[in-house]
Amino acid sequence: MGHQSGHGERRVSAVFLGVAAVMGVTGWAVWTDYATSTGLAVFLFVTSAWIVSLCLHEYAHARTALHSGDLSVGAKGYLTLNPLKYTHAMLSIVLPVIFVILGGLGLPGGAVYIERGRIQGRWKHSLISAAGPLTNVLFAVVCTAPFWLDALDGVPLAFRYALGFLALLQVSAAILNFLPVPGLDGYGVIEPWLSYKVRREVEPLAPFGLLAVFALLWIPGVNAFFFDFVNAVLGKLGVSDLETYCGRDLYTFWQGGNPVCSAEGISPLGG
Repeated sequence: MGHQSGHGERRVSAVFLGVAAVMGVTGWAVWTDYATSTGLAVFLFVTSAWIVSLCLHEYAHARTALHSGDLSVGAKGYLTLNPLKYTHAMLSIVLPVIFVILGGLGLPGGAVYIERGRIQGRWKHSLISAAGPLTNVLFAVVCTAPFWLDALDGVPLAFRYALGFLALLQVSAAILNFLPVPGLDGYGVIEPWLSYKVRREVEPLAPFGLLAVFALLWIPGVNAFFFDFVNAVLGKLGVSDLETYCGRDLYTFWQGGNPVCSAEGISPLGG
């Protein structure tokens, strides 16, 4: 059966538009201080923005694959931005959101299945893998733009903190994704350049790569080193530790709020 590309394959899904609408409405609520609970508004805004970025991350992989020769991505629904169309909706959306709630960590999810056999040329394979994390880099640049452009005048504190925390998620996701670990995009970038023997030996490890990275991040020393690096990158982009810290504090509003951030004049529970 020949492949026929229909408009339906590329129509933006209602699911994605719904998530984007939540992001817009809750972002507005945080900005205007319209919400009764600032923390709940920040939680919904950051979570929906994070899901939007996950969808765009996977879309970037799929779109690059399409232009590289894998026409099957359309039929799989990857070009509709619908997170439910991914190979592992659990891995792609649910787990990354849980990790944000638990540890303030932008953990990437594995999702779109690219038919690599349809694609010729090492550079194309590398580019397909790099396209996802580059989306997180772009998202981080956009989130931090008010900071490094020195354009924070008039930006409400709660919104500023929320952007800082969202930037932390994007930067941590980009760094983790670019690690040359089997199963992560960073390995996908270098894999086409490795010998067949090495690729064969590494292949069985791919499902465990992400788990291994996550396990390492449980080690306090590794965790501290990783977040020091993330904060250093954010610092270069003009985002301070206090801003990301208070952003996370607002996000986890059910924990009641930290006095340091309350002293800044903002309480997660509103009022």
